[in-house]
Amino acid sequence: MIKTYRGMLANDTEDRIRLKTNRGDIGYRIVKFQVMGINEDKNYETVVQINKISITPTDSVDFTDGDLLAAALYGDTDSLDQGSSTIIFDHEIFNQDIFVSAKATAGTTAINYYLELEQVKLNENQSTMATLQSLRRLALPRN
Repeated sequence: MIKTYRGMLANDTEDRIRLKTNRGDIGYRIVKFQVMGINEDKNYETVVQINKISITPTDSVDFTDGDLLAAALYGDTDSLDQGSSTIIFDHEIFNQDIFVSAKATAGTTAINYYLELEQVKLNENQSTMATLQSLRRLALPRN
């Protein structure tokens, strides 16, 4: 089953997508992630990230960060007929809440996002492993 989520993020904000269940036997993986400007404003650029934990929105993307699930860069300038975006996401399975954040590198225009998650039934071992990985990440200090 595919679940869809969409929203609009103002600059320097974060949305929480509630996914966790009491038993943790349902997992999710990203199958589509898209971003789009909200209007025809030009000369802005925004970084949108999906993380496993809540973060302070940042325009720096670190692909070595184990909590990063996806990143997108959206830009719209006078030289482009329409906005352009670069999107990269992981196919990792997770069973806890995720967080979508936006940080403008130029301008302060809000941005829309669209996310499709594939729902995956986890067996007891997969569920335990996914939950323990989430707990371990929360316990470890972040750099």
